[in-house]
Amino acid sequence: MNRWPIKSLGELITTLESGSRPKGGVSEIPDGIPSLGGEHINRDGGFVWETAKHVTREFYLRMKRGRIQQGDILVVKDGATTGKTAVVRDNFPFREAAINEHVFLLRTDKYKILPEFVGYFLFSPLGQQQILSNFRGAAIGGIAQDFVRNVHVPVPPLVEQERIVKLLGEADELRKLRTQADRRSVDLIPALFHEMFGDPINNIKRWPKIPLAEVGKLDRGRSKNRPRDDASLYGGKYPFIQTGDVAKSNGLITSYTQTYSERGLAQSRMWPTGTLCITIAANIGKTAILTFPACFPDSLVGFVPDNKVIIDYVRQWLVTMESSLKEAAPQMAQKNINLKILGELLIPIPPLPLQQEFAQRVTEIREMEAEQAKSKTRLDALFQSLLHRAFEGEL
Repeated sequence: MNRWPIKSLGELITTLESGSRPKGGVSEIPDGIPSLGGEHINRDGGFVWETAKHVTREFYLRMKRGRIQQGDILVVKDGATTGKTAVVRDNFPFREAAINEHVFLLRTDKYKILPEFVGYFLFSPLGQQQILSNFRGAAIGGIAQDFVRNVHVPVPPLVEQERIVKLLGEADELRKLRTQADRRSVDLIPALFHEMFGDPINNIKRWPKIPLAEVGKLDRGRSKNRPRDDASLYGGKYPFIQTGDVAKSNGLITSYTQTYSERGLAQSRMWPTGTLCITIAANIGKTAILTFPACFPDSLVGFVPDNKVIIDYVRQWLVTMESSLKEAAPQMAQKNINLKILGELLIPIPPLPLQQEFAQRVTEIREMEAEQAKSKTRLDALFQSLLHRAFEGEL
């Protein structure tokens, strides 16, 4: 346990302010100044630039608070990411930027306490626990400025702060490099598909086209019982997959959170391993392949291929068609597509050996992604351990 003095966050900062938003909000303004909100600070302690909106330079120059400087500590004050933190470091990509009214900006006297040290503390489980203990309100509540009085930070000598920041920074960089590599790997399968088969909409390779219903068995899931939430249908040994499971699966369904009982199975049907699940309501056109037998409701369609197509090829073709499927959905209170629309889609049919080669390479990419996921888990666990030890004086 450390013997460092403990001070409130309020004692350690020289500035505490939040930003503002111009009348009419922020938008895509040519030559504007980026305005960052809670959605632009992610759970890894970094920034999300791609969705940043802008304020005019005129508004930025009039701002009395919320103009970002290097070394600033940003803390989300409300919304879904309340408490998330990030430090503006020397790799910050903007010369000028601001925060909006959903973010606090904190500054320290760097000759007394390093902003990176405070930032890592606030990011740590101990810091997050203290920040969130100040949360007030319902789901859309948040934290007020006085949270800084209730967050208590251990304050070692500057030399010790520098050593801790260096060690944590090295571990953090490894973790973030792993995350960046994972993001790039997401593009590998779509790129491989287009390299091998071309754009399926233009079909520049002139593959013959056949309706999807003629290259396999295509049918809706089944859930006959009403009401659907009858408790007697659930809790057995038969996996039950829903649209949300497909949407978040990244293409392969490897787990489940709900099961059917014998009674649930009797009013449904079991689909075999290798079935392609396709959402036709809510998240239209999302797809994933079953890696175990499972049931699913009529908001999903199942596709089992015949000998003309390989399931990995069909799935990636449907991924490229997702936006077209959404456009084809009738304009109703909740958009959805039907079996007829899906079945009539014309799928290009490349030679089977080429599809098999694609499937093999997809398997190799998925194996690589699985190893990357294990590596990220190990790095995240190491970083969390270092954070804990650092602020307990054990690093």
